[in-house]
Amino acid sequence: MRKILTLVVVLSLCCGSLAFGAEPIKIGIIAPLTGGVAMYGIQAKNGAELYTKTFNAAGGAGGRKIELVIYDDKGDPTEALNAYNKLVTADEVAALIGPVTSSPTFGVAEASASDNIPGITGTATHPDVTTYGKNYFRACFEDPFQGGTMAKFAAAKLSAKKAAVIYNVSDAYSTGLYNAFNASAAEVGLEVAAAESYATDDVDFNAQLTRIAALAPDVLFIPDYYNKVYLISSQARKAGITATFLGVDGADGILAIEGADTSVFEGLHFANHYFSGDPSPLVQDFRKNYEADYGSTPSSLAALGYDAAFILLEAIKKAAADGVEIGATPESYQAVIDKMAATDLDAVTGHMTFKNNNPVKEVSIIKIEKGAYAFAEKY
Repeated sequence: MRKILTLVVVLSLCCGSLAFGAEPIKIGIIAPLTGGVAMYGIQAKNGAELYTKTFNAAGGAGGRKIELVIYDDKGDPTEALNAYNKLVTADEVAALIGPVTSSPTFGVAEASASDNIPGITGTATHPDVTTYGKNYFRACFEDPFQGGTMAKFAAAKLSAKKAAVIYNVSDAYSTGLYNAFNASAAEVGLEVAAAESYATDDVDFNAQLTRIAALAPDVLFIPDYYNKVYLISSQARKAGITATFLGVDGADGILAIEGADTSVFEGLHFANHYFSGDPSPLVQDFRKNYEADYGSTPSSLAALGYDAAFILLEAIKKAAADGVEIGATPESYQAVIDKMAATDLDAVTGHMTFKNNNPVKEVSIIKIEKGAYAFAEKY
């Protein structure tokens, strides 16, 4: 009888150990940790890690902790797809965060739709990334929304009548933003007098900027990442362009460029997902914790990485509370997807609900003023 009782106790302890999560839940992260857009990838990863740390400290999902499996895609679509395949086949993740920039996200989003694996990008803004399947979400607003907003903002708030655009014809992100800006400009009576293009590896924009300078636009829209925005801004001022520069979320981080002459982009207005100076307790708690862990003020990429993890892990927690065993199974995948679709929460970058897997929220307009980021308004 003693032996039987001992055996019952041991089995009970074993079952309890399994129920309360001896085995962690694996979540994949794909981000550019090296290469030309590493600043974005590192901050997005940091944000996701920070929320995961908080989530685990609070007990995880059904007593199980989250284990992040992280791969560097170098900002390259092929590397991103290779990383995805490793996460699914070798690591057997329950869900995915990333990639970070739009071009690497296309293939991953499409593959994840075929596998019906729950995924969320914090930062890929191109409209196509959420069109492959109902499994894949984003925490950021879409390019058409921010591109169109900047045209409307220029006309309504800056009283601009004439605009020019210079964009990367080789990049889906930049091209999509130009198209959205152009369409909205027509709606609000803002003339787009010039639309000049360049290729990804170009560093000399003098020919395009000389043509733009001759038209004397009120605003110059530069829909690209911070390093290109700085190069173009510098050359634009030398070409005699006095227009107010307009940018998008890719401009965030421009003040972190080592040795940058901030005077060349003074007055730049750009669309962003949040402002670190927002007095909201959610924002300030996030900022305080991020600065404590990483020693720097978090950019919007960090905030979106944090929110992407927040959305996904809350969905996992709710699915686990319904009795679903979270893992690399079709049942788990679908349960998490369903909970993500029903998201309704206050996050760092704003209140989050989803429509067609895209969040419904406002744009923060940030201005470079006296060499620092300043809040212009929500729009």
